[in-house]
Amino acid sequence: MSIPMKPNLIALTSLALSLLTLSAAAAKPNFLFIIVDDQSPFDLKAYDPKSTLDTPNIDRIAREGHVLDAAHQQGGWSGAVCTCSRTMIMTGRTLWRTPGANGRKKANKLVPKGIEGSTLPAVFNEAGYETVRTCKKGNSYQAANKTFQIRNDATKRGGTAESGSEWHGDQVMGYLTDREKQQAKKPFMIYYGFSHPHDTRDGTPELLAKYGATNHTDKNSLPAANPKQPSLPVNWLDKHPFPHGHPGLRDEVRVSGVWENRDERTIRNELGREFACSENIDIQIGRVLKKLEAMGELENTYVIYTSDHGMAIGRHGLQGKQNLYEHTFRVPYIVMGPGVKKGRAPGNIYLLDTLATLCDLAGIPAPESNEGESFKSVLTGEGKTVRDTLYGAYTGGTKPGIRCVKNGDWKLIKYDTLDGAVHETQLFNLAENPNEFLLEHGKDDPKFNDLAEDPKHATKLAEMEALLLSEMTRLNDPYRLWNQKK
Repeated sequence: MSIPMKPNLIALTSLALSLLTLSAAAAKPNFLFIIVDDQSPFDLKAYDPKSTLDTPNIDRIAREGHVLDAAHQQGGWSGAVCTCSRTMIMTGRTLWRTPGANGRKKANKLVPKGIEGSTLPAVFNEAGYETVRTCKKGNSYQAANKTFQIRNDATKRGGTAESGSEWHGDQVMGYLTDREKQQAKKPFMIYYGFSHPHDTRDGTPELLAKYGATNHTDKNSLPAANPKQPSLPVNWLDKHPFPHGHPGLRDEVRVSGVWENRDERTIRNELGREFACSENIDIQIGRVLKKLEAMGELENTYVIYTSDHGMAIGRHGLQGKQNLYEHTFRVPYIVMGPGVKKGRAPGNIYLLDTLATLCDLAGIPAPESNEGESFKSVLTGEGKTVRDTLYGAYTGGTKPGIRCVKNGDWKLIKYDTLDGAVHETQLFNLAENPNEFLLEHGKDDPKFNDLAEDPKHATKLAEMEALLLSEMTRLNDPYRLWNQKK
């Protein structure tokens, strides 16, 4: 026999259920995804304790969170590597299965139809999040970008508050101020992008002075030397040993302040400019962290810091991002937030794993189109890596281009460029030679060298060659190198 409920009891029950629903919604974690443009992990103290770059807020994220020592971007099918990288972040797709991989005017049959509805902002929109974005304009995946509910994009690479990184900071601060006034409880996913330290690296006057740098504009002279400038990178060369395979590449010949120069004065000045821009970014990050803390929201927010790819700036005699050495193939990736264990691990992740991981942290199913791996288990200390093998490609210049594969301590890089004029193979033991020193670096110890020509490593070379071909096949790489079966 059922007993009818009294009206006031029904009301109380309904209220309790409503409160439980609101509580569950409020318990959803927030996300602050910070992405900078063109930054090698080795610029940061989190990856190179000897770095003179001051980034106390990034250091805090590293100190209170988890640092990934083997985070990578999978490469690029264009000289605008950032376009490829950011498309992979947004879609969770591997390099050759992304929109644009076979040209902007051609549909990629390897991409599921309607992929824009399964991108990072679209997935979080569907899950009840408020999605917010500020970043540079262009060189990204527009179909995803326009899906953010709040979007304020502009390319800001100047040295003033309005023309530089402070502008991006103001957009996020404005959103958080409005959120506080409205007492909004909806969880947020903020894509906090910066236009710097991509060139032109016009830093603020104060920070340029701190790092002894000038915004050098005279192509016919060298910038002034200054002891405050950062030291040369340990693997600096004044020239790469052979052509990298992309003639006339903007990043290698037309960057204002550098052009084709690789001398000590030019490179140290450009690194000073890079550091000035990077510290200004850190200041803007600090503003947002402080605001979230004051609002009582930081404790329930995952803070992710990364870059769209690394950068050379003199390392190995290169300047840009169109190579597969560690300074460029790797990216910084640091995460702080609820349940994240303090410490560090290799991870062996790609940037394209971001979508799967953020969904996992939020308790949202990753879309079926996603190909990335969640590395939540690494962040919580339950694992060290999510894969054993890492693949990279650059085909923005002459074809087939550059390829690499990493497994354990070993890395293989191959160059098939300039219509067959360049056929080069490099083999590195990264445990012994983490800086990928070459013969041209003049190191006495034979382990500090490319080992591809060393007969003692012929078996390992063959093993890595086979592994590279296997990864190229698995990932639908449309090209084959000169010594591979077609």
